[in-house]
Amino acid sequence: MTDHSNLTSHAEAYEARLKKRYRAERRFRAYGMAAIITAGMILVFLLSSIVYSSLPAFSHHHMRLDIEVSSDYVSADAPEQGNYLGLVRSALRDQFHDASGRRDKRALYKILSIGASDEVQKRVIANPDLVGTRLSLDVPLSDDIDLMLKGLIDRTLPESDRIVSDRDLAWVDKLLAEDRISRKFAVALFANGDSREPEMAGIRGALAGSLWTLLVTLIVSFPLGVLAAIYLEEVAPKNRATALIEVNINNLAAVPSIVYGLLGLAVFINFFHLPRSAPLVGGLVLALMTLPRIIIPTRAAFASIPPSIREAALGVGASRTQVIMHHVLPLAMPGILTGTIIGLAQAAGETAPLLMIGMMAFIVDVPGDVTAKATVLPAQIYMWANNPERAFVARTSAGIVVLLTLLLVVNATAIYFRRRFEKRW
Repeated sequence: MTDHSNLTSHAEAYEARLKKRYRAERRFRAYGMAAIITAGMILVFLLSSIVYSSLPAFSHHHMRLDIEVSSDYVSADAPEQGNYLGLVRSALRDQFHDASGRRDKRALYKILSIGASDEVQKRVIANPDLVGTRLSLDVPLSDDIDLMLKGLIDRTLPESDRIVSDRDLAWVDKLLAEDRISRKFAVALFANGDSREPEMAGIRGALAGSLWTLLVTLIVSFPLGVLAAIYLEEVAPKNRATALIEVNINNLAAVPSIVYGLLGLAVFINFFHLPRSAPLVGGLVLALMTLPRIIIPTRAAFASIPPSIREAALGVGASRTQVIMHHVLPLAMPGILTGTIIGLAQAAGETAPLLMIGMMAFIVDVPGDVTAKATVLPAQIYMWANNPERAFVARTSAGIVVLLTLLLVVNATAIYFRRRFEKRW
C-alpha cells in the first residue's frame, strides 16, 4: 500500500513538472510571437509613415500656359540663346491682365516654378519651327502653390499665417475655374539632379553617384576579400602571425566608419591626390570598410565545406589549387555572394566616411564617370532633411523610399544568387 502511494505521488509530481515545462514552453513561444508582432507593427508603422509622407513628392501640379513664341525673345537660328524666362513672363502677363503694377508682376511670376522656362526651352530647341507660332504647354507651378493645391497648406487660415497670399489664391482659383491646372507625375524627381528649388530637385545625380561608388567598391573589395579569405582559410599556416591577422580583421569590422573616411582623406586625397568628392575615392573608402565584412563570411563559407570534399579531390590526383578553385570555391560561392552583397548594401547606406572626402556636397550635375564630382543618395537625403522649405519634407521621404527600394533590390539579388549557385552534396 505504501509502495502504491509512493508511485502515485511520484507520478503526480512528474505530471506537475511536465505541465510546468509545457507552460514555460507556451510562455516562451508567446513571448517570441509577441516580440515578432511588435517588431512587425513598428516596421509597418515606420514604412507606412515614410511612404505616406513621400506621396506628395511623386506628383506635381502644372499650369497650361499659352505662349506666343515671339522672335523678340527667341531666334529660330539660335534657339539656345533665347530669353525664355522673359517669354514665359510675357505669357503670364497676357493671361493675367489685372497684374499691372511692379509688385503684382513680381508676385505673379512666383506662382510658376523656375523650371517653367526650361520646359519651353526644351520644346523650342527640339523644334525651332515653333518660333513665331502660339504654343500651349503645361509648365510646373511653384512649390508653395503645389503644396496648397495638395491640401498641405490650409487656405482657410488668415493671410498672415500662410505663405500663399490672398492675391495668389485669386489667381489660382481663376486657373482652376478655367481648367488650366492639372496634376502629373513628378518626372523631375527622377530626371533632375539636386536643386535649391524643391519642385526641381531630383535624385538622378545622387543615384548615379551611389551606383558609381558601389561599382568601385565591388571591383576593389570582392577580389581582394575572396583572395584574402582563400589564403587565410586554405593556404596560410596556423601560427601566431595568421592568428594576429585574423584578430585584426575581426577588429576592423568593428571600427567606426568615420575612421575610414579620415583614412581616405589622408591617403587617397592628400597623399595620392585623387579627385575630391569623386565616386572613385568614395568607392575606395567603402571598399576598405567592406573588406572585413567580405573576408569573415567568406572564411565561414569555406569552413562549412566538409573536409571529405577536399580529401576526395586530392585522392583522385587534384592539386591543392585545383581543389580550391574547382571544388571548394564553387561550393562556397553562395555564402561568398551573400556576404558580399550584404556588405555592399551596408556600404550603400553609409554617410559618415563620405562626409570626410567631400561627397556631402550640393552637386547639380549627374556624374558621367568615377572621377566626376558627385554625391550619394544618403547624403542627398540628409541635405534635403536639413532644408527649411516644407516641400523638401516630401522629397526627403521620397529619397528614403528610393534608397530602401535600392537596398531591397540588392538583398533580393543576394537571395537569387545564393539559390542560383547553391549546390547540394
